[in-house]
Amino acid sequence: MALAAPLLATTEQEVLELFTALASALSEGNGLAFLGHFDHSMPDYEQFASNILALTEQNEITSAIDVITDEGDDRTRRVAVDWIVQIRSRAESGPLVRRREIVKCRLEREKKRWKVTSLAPLSLFAPPT
Repeated sequence: MALAAPLLATTEQEVLELFTALASALSEGNGLAFLGHFDHSMPDYEQFASNILALTEQNEITSAIDVITDEGDDRTRRVAVDWIVQIRSRAESGPLVRRREIVKCRLEREKKRWKVTSLAPLSLFAPPT
């Protein structure tokens, strides 16, 4: 039992690092790096990927995440995060949009890396209209 606590702490740290990387990729405008953390077979991936690439190409983004819950084991996790996204259009006099959602994710370990296999709501990442 003594070995389980360090394993769980490591897993929780890896999950936190994943979400930190996601927030950083968005804030850096790197849609491809952001999408690299997602399973391409997740539901609605194609539309999601299209939205992320448009969002990062057309806007400056500030992204912040606070992990609310993180449950599971070293193979699968269910995570809820409070995700704040501020989107400023690159167009002159473009709008500023602020969004905040509780995002629910399912993660699975793929070899030594965690991948997001589901995420809701996807609408958080839709380009502003």
